[in-house]
Amino acid sequence: MLTFRKLYLAVAFTTGAVALAACAGSPGSQLLMSPQSANPERAHGLMIDARSPSGTSKIQHVVIVIQENRTFNNLFMGYPGATTQNYGYISTGKKILLKPVLLEAKFIPGYSLDYFFTQCNGTGSIPGTNCRMNGFDKVPWTCPHNQCPIKYPPYSFVERSEIKPYWDMAQQYILADQMYASHIDESSFISHQYIIAAQAMQSFNYPVSPLWGCEGPPGDTIDKLGPKRQPIGKEVVCFNDLTLGQEADNAGVTWAAYSAPIGGRGGGRQWNGYQANKYVYYGSDWNNDIIQSPAQFLTDVSNGKLRQITWITPTLVNSDHPFSVSNTGPMWVASVVNTIGQSQFWNSTAIFIFWDDPSGFFDPEPPPYVDYDGLGFRLPLLIISPYAKQGCVSHVQYEHGSILKFVEDIFGLARLSASDTRANSPAKDCFDFNQLPRKFRVIPSQLGKEYFIHQPLDTRPVDTH
Repeated sequence: MLTFRKLYLAVAFTTGAVALAACAGSPGSQLLMSPQSANPERAHGLMIDARSPSGTSKIQHVVIVIQENRTFNNLFMGYPGATTQNYGYISTGKKILLKPVLLEAKFIPGYSLDYFFTQCNGTGSIPGTNCRMNGFDKVPWTCPHNQCPIKYPPYSFVERSEIKPYWDMAQQYILADQMYASHIDESSFISHQYIIAAQAMQSFNYPVSPLWGCEGPPGDTIDKLGPKRQPIGKEVVCFNDLTLGQEADNAGVTWAAYSAPIGGRGGGRQWNGYQANKYVYYGSDWNNDIIQSPAQFLTDVSNGKLRQITWITPTLVNSDHPFSVSNTGPMWVASVVNTIGQSQFWNSTAIFIFWDDPSGFFDPEPPPYVDYDGLGFRLPLLIISPYAKQGCVSHVQYEHGSILKFVEDIFGLARLSASDTRANSPAKDCFDFNQLPRKFRVIPSQLGKEYFIHQPLDTRPVDTH
């Protein structure tokens, strides 16, 4: 008799074999429907030995492009070979079809730690586990003048025509469909800590002050998360933790973090994680390595300047954030990729493009449980390099720490925390370092580098919770 456990293991093994093959050839052609899981420890992606393979020395520059507030299903609904779902369930159990919306649609779902628990609607003894993924209608959303484009805004996906550059990148390089947030609370502040430090000092949600870091007043605090996913007090939002930037400094590896202006105008403080790190904020890195203009990256690369490790966060208008009410994000990212691809640095660069948090949008995949702070909901991840495998979907489980682990292995840096220690590196599944570097093909885009270099600065504040 074939028991449920034996059947599950057989299906898991078969799925793993398919996943491994997915990045060995072209993606499939069917829309995959994702089953709901009753096991918080279920491995959604194939777990692999992520030790850095020989040949990674061909990568001398890593560029991390951070966009904002989208789930995988919201951006890549229906992408061939990727696990997406064109329907969802609301809290009453009713099945509804997802509706297409414009990238610049004027609404935003609610997102926070409490809302993660509500959206997950889990049945496990640990909050946010055994997720049924059917509580997205129980979280409030904001629409101007209460005029929403559809009845259930979280249950939507972006029309492909609006994000064509992203699909073009996926078709040429790697799209990872099992990338999860390392944190559960859907916060941009926390996400931007994880991508520089692989942790967030147990903090969750957002600081009290809108200054979001060491720039803030002495009483600027943030809540702390305990081992059972419960609040356990507060801490000052100016951390003394070890970051990848500090490790790079100690190893003589160059780095830079580009963002909108931190002080005064531009809202850059919210999306530059280093603004909450004492070592950087009060040290020489603040003037040397924090570059307060995203568009400056385009000029620097064109002038033959590229650090070994680079983070880039956009202004609000180019971020894909629902608050931006703009559709220029895909063209901004295309300009970053095209600028690198047409430069002297193409043959030595790996580019990671990911979206920092899910922003309350529906996704069908229940996140695996790994520790008190993770994992959160699924995020899109694109990997671009002349050594990236061509046009395939990776089904390996990734998180914020996966990107950091790749960087650490490239430059011989130590692990920072639990996230980058446990995470799979994309090096083995997504790259072929035995191949000759592929010639760059320009990503078509209506707006190019010159537009973004001369684009007026968007001074609107971001993530104003």
